[in-house]
Amino acid sequence: MIDPHHRLQTVSPWVLTHAGLVPPEAPVLDVAAGGGRHARFFAARGHKVTAVDKDIAHLGGHTGIEAVRADLEDGSPWPLAGRVFGAVVVTNYLHRPLFATLLDALAPGGVLIYETFARGNEAYGKPDNPDFLLEPNELIARVLSTCMVVAFEDTVVAVPKQAVVQRIAAIKA
Repeated sequence: MIDPHHRLQTVSPWVLTHAGLVPPEAPVLDVAAGGGRHARFFAARGHKVTAVDKDIAHLGGHTGIEAVRADLEDGSPWPLAGRVFGAVVVTNYLHRPLFATLLDALAPGGVLIYETFARGNEAYGKPDNPDFLLEPNELIARVLSTCMVVAFEDTVVAVPKQAVVQRIAAIKA
């Protein structure tokens, strides 16, 4: 039987395009890792990956992946305090109070690859709560003070299904 999370295992084209920016063997943090598609992708590239999510059932047992169970929205302390990573990857997840923490967890020269839903996505489906949708240019505004932006888009995509997204690839100064 196929793992029900398997359908989620296709690597985001945005992550795939910008993965080459991540220094070889740099430790990678996959935030709200879900089924672990990006954690496994970076582990297969030789990176040690820390994947954090409130449900880590599909993250354990993979070589090169440290699964950390944490509810990132319940007000608990950041579970990786003091640790820094050569890359931080976030897809389809937004919890604004974490932005500063994630940027702090990024080592100098480290790469931020972030992609999530933006205002306007209500027309295409979830999330329908505006608190989980980025405002126009919000993502770039949040990283400009600490990172050099390599690529940024605030756009409508058609794959895997139509959605309004913002996505950024940036290198910490």
